[in-house]
Amino acid sequence: MPFLSTAHRQVIEQIVQSEQTPFFVYDLDGLLSHLKPLTEQSVVKLWYAVKANPLSKVIQTLDQAGFDFDVASSGELDQVIRQGVCPSRVLNTGPAKSKRQIQHFLSQGVRTFVAESHNQVHWLNQLACEHNVQLRVLLRVQLRWPDGEKNPLGGDSLTPFGLGTQQWQSLDITAFSALEFIGLHIFQWGNMLSTEKLTELWSQMVPPLLALADNLGFELQVLDLGGGLGIPYVEQDAKLAWPELLDALASIKATSGVKELWMELGRFAVGEYGHYANPVVEQKQNYGEQQLIVAGGINHILRPAVTNQAFPCELLRTSTAPEQSYLIHGPLCTALDHLGRHTLPQDIDENDWLVFSQCGAYGFTESMPYFLCHELPAEYVIEHGKVQCVRHSLAASEYLR
Repeated sequence: MPFLSTAHRQVIEQIVQSEQTPFFVYDLDGLLSHLKPLTEQSVVKLWYAVKANPLSKVIQTLDQAGFDFDVASSGELDQVIRQGVCPSRVLNTGPAKSKRQIQHFLSQGVRTFVAESHNQVHWLNQLACEHNVQLRVLLRVQLRWPDGEKNPLGGDSLTPFGLGTQQWQSLDITAFSALEFIGLHIFQWGNMLSTEKLTELWSQMVPPLLALADNLGFELQVLDLGGGLGIPYVEQDAKLAWPELLDALASIKATSGVKELWMELGRFAVGEYGHYANPVVEQKQNYGEQQLIVAGGINHILRPAVTNQAFPCELLRTSTAPEQSYLIHGPLCTALDHLGRHTLPQDIDENDWLVFSQCGAYGFTESMPYFLCHELPAEYVIEHGKVQCVRHSLAASEYLR
């Protein structure tokens, strides 16, 4: 199945009649249809990882589908609450929880937190006592595996996310009267496309986590497996099947004996329902390579520079010309601004647009939009069959101070 459907192509063709600069478009109708089956089960509680895409309309769609919200900053919290989400449905994650941030979350009514350090446990207890409230707390655990796998979340590398089991052992949970320790959180793998591999990793996690809860002296009510569910970025990639994942999760839940499994989904929830349209500036040949220079690069879609894996790309218009390999570069004055190698028609010129797919997650807000003072991209949504611009493109004169 192609990444860019005929219907989405037609919508983008309509938008480029009035847009001259790059833009994103998100299919909220398709997104809602995708999300509903994810929540219609009793195996795992699902939170939406707001960092994947904090656009208001996307949050509203996740809310409508029955997701709760994994929030990692005060800005994300404020955005979620502005959409009418009750703070009781917010889980505060993220490695950098200062006293100031915790204070803000408590003042907004959030009562469920993932603690990443001994300091955070002390601060949560201190501030909860000052607010005269009880908090539910999960401890984030960082495990090591012998195979040494690496990825942006760390894999087997040392990261700022949580502590190892040995480092948590010295925590005296009886010293924190305002905290109820309900579970453990672990999340070290990103964009996994194999149910078998995920099951293997989850199965390896359970024994050390059960042992840690037992040593600390609390009942492991909640096991939070984080996220890491992937989507394909090339057509040959496998695609995760939700029913198979549910079977694997049910097995993990039974083996661990916990009351609840939690997961925070970002990419798997929204990634496949966004496209990024990008005007071509020019085609040129250099050292035996064909190059395309485009108007938007890692200032709008940073992922290729971080992961060395490109978003899938197609020419917007239909062409019968033979295809060739291109290196695609954005407009920034750095060699980091490359959007990958793609096979596209030979007749591309400065009048064309390229469309990058799978951009519903970790697109614009993961990027570096202000470098070189280019335009910020517009964002469109398809909702109830209608196309709406929810954020217009901004020129540098409108955001520079």
